[in-house]
Amino acid sequence: MVGPSRPQIVLFGSSIVQFSYNHEGWGAILTDLYACKADIVLRGYGGWNSRIALQVLDQIFPKDAAVQPSLVIVYFGGNDSVRPDPNDLSSSHVPLPEYIQNMKKIVLHLKSLSEKTRIVILSTPAVNEEQIIKVYGNSRRSNESSQKYSEACIQMCQELGIKVIDLWTALQNRDDWLTAHFTDGVHLSAEGSKVVVKEILKVVKEAEWEPNLHWRSLPTEFAKYSPCIFLGPDSKTAVNVGDMDFDWQTQWI
Repeated sequence: MVGPSRPQIVLFGSSIVQFSYNHEGWGAILTDLYACKADIVLRGYGGWNSRIALQVLDQIFPKDAAVQPSLVIVYFGGNDSVRPDPNDLSSSHVPLPEYIQNMKKIVLHLKSLSEKTRIVILSTPAVNEEQIIKVYGNSRRSNESSQKYSEACIQMCQELGIKVIDLWTALQNRDDWLTAHFTDGVHLSAEGSKVVVKEILKVVKEAEWEPNLHWRSLPTEFAKYSPCIFLGPDSKTAVNVGDMDFDWQTQWI
């Protein structure tokens, strides 16, 4: 393991997690913001549903690991929510009651890793049905089904006292959301990813966790060794590079 030890933030989920470094994705943005502060670990698997995730959960998050994550951001639901196809044995559909039970088991396993392991769940996001059909030719996904799985997930998290982000609602925050937030009707564009980052940082900033895991609250590693090669707003005071907020980061403060 490369040292020194930093907080570990794990992104765990299906393709929306796996592809979170594409198209100026939310995983890439978080990695940039947390540079020199925490390690972002990607565990995204395209096509997975909550049933598959549960089968390998112990291997991805072993309870006897020497270091446990400080934060796990979990997303499953989009593949679970597709309409079942009786002629397709490989369908990713998971019935809603089973999906909720699977998510509960995932949450309880993560909670058992450490008293300091925090959890944020992303609910099933909205989709653009017309765009999906245009890109893939057909679709068993619907915004109505996504909403049902999202609402059930949110209720489950509230019952368990787990932080949850309502992505179904958040992604519909502007009039042109159908065209602005997706690359193919399912996966997120740069604009869609900005919504995810905004919601994650809001939850993390407001959470009463010790320590606070917002990127601005975490110390910068080896900051005292960073040179002071820039001047502050007064054009006189030297600013340590490790303490600087660059232009592309200031929108996330």
